[in-house]
Amino acid sequence: MKKIKVVAVSYLNTKPLLYGLLRSPLAAQIELQLQIPSECARRLQTGEADLGLVPVAVIPQLQTPHIISDFCIGTRGTVRTVCIYSEAPLQDVKRLYLDYHSRTSVELVKILLRDHWRLSPELLPAQPGFEDDIGGNTAALVIGDRAIGMEERFPYIYDLGEAWLAHTGLPFVFAAWVSNSPLPEEFIEPFNAALQDGLRQIPELMFLLPSSAPGFDLHAYFTENISYELDAPKRKAMGMFLQEIGASKAVLQGV
Repeated sequence: MKKIKVVAVSYLNTKPLLYGLLRSPLAAQIELQLQIPSECARRLQTGEADLGLVPVAVIPQLQTPHIISDFCIGTRGTVRTVCIYSEAPLQDVKRLYLDYHSRTSVELVKILLRDHWRLSPELLPAQPGFEDDIGGNTAALVIGDRAIGMEERFPYIYDLGEAWLAHTGLPFVFAAWVSNSPLPEEFIEPFNAALQDGLRQIPELMFLLPSSAPGFDLHAYFTENISYELDAPKRKAMGMFLQEIGASKAVLQGV
């Protein structure tokens, strides 16, 4: 059988899911690639991947999107690795760099600035190394592993998962397992089982991963900050977010 090309986010928060996949018999049936979120989205859009753990904001750009898994990268509040970092209170921020790694987080911060914080700083596209430009009235949205430990450097941190929960009362989904065409049920069922197994193995996985920044509680991150089940509240939140960014009803029905 032809191998299924799978692309997934390379961040720490995906490691339990990937550990489950690589431990399972499915490992022989997939060709796995790891990339930053924006590149995962691009590869799924262009057909370079059959299945991707991709930012949910890419879903409206797919012709026939299918969410094929019961698992995701989500949060029920404080996520810790999708935050605005600043030397000044948010209401005093004049310029805000937007992380280039993921469109979902960029769209989320725009929604929160408009509807939750009711602020309108100048939004700047970021380039590699933009984290060093944070200072004075210039803040930045930083996501993923680069955000680990940054809370020690800045007095003002605005967690987007926490802000979304305060704004909507709902959890949030940053990335989901999406295909651009239907996948066979004989693949989907063991795929979900493998992801579930990876989550069960988090205590074992802790011994295999390199240490993060000093003071960063990796077990709490995997079990409290990141919420992996794509349950009904998360699906509702995902639908609300996609509507906010202008997804059509047809697209929402497709997912």
